[in-house]
Amino acid sequence: MMGRAVSRVEHPGFQELDEQDRELIALASAAIRQAWRTDRHSVGAAVLAGSGKAYTGVNVESCAYGPCAEPVAIGAAAAHGETEFLRIVAVRGGETGPSILAPCGNCRQLLADYAPEAAVILEEGGRLLKVRAGDLLPFAYRYFR
Repeated sequence: MMGRAVSRVEHPGFQELDEQDRELIALASAAIRQAWRTDRHSVGAAVLAGSGKAYTGVNVESCAYGPCAEPVAIGAAAAHGETEFLRIVAVRGGETGPSILAPCGNCRQLLADYAPEAAVILEEGGRLLKVRAGDLLPFAYRYFR
């Protein structure tokens, strides 16, 4: 029997964005606008912590690659004592304006370790949606649990 193709935007784990999500996108966009340089910083991220405070970060590139914006934002939050992460978003900077990015594989693993229940804002099929971080990396490596 052949399975029915299901559009990813119909996936039951997807949720529509709310005002708090839009505010987080605006913070991530502001972070990359402030830091954007074609040779160094191309992605900004914002994470909403359990305390209600939001923290931002930008990717840091070097000859040895460097961390993405998401772990920089989570690290900034952790440095302020945050241990619970509710939502996260990453945006690409550039001359054409910011656009939402889905987390890379390394960031998906980081989210599986530190924030599996957090909502990740991403673009799917031209729509902005959010999905549970733990759903982005099935069968994740479980070092910390």
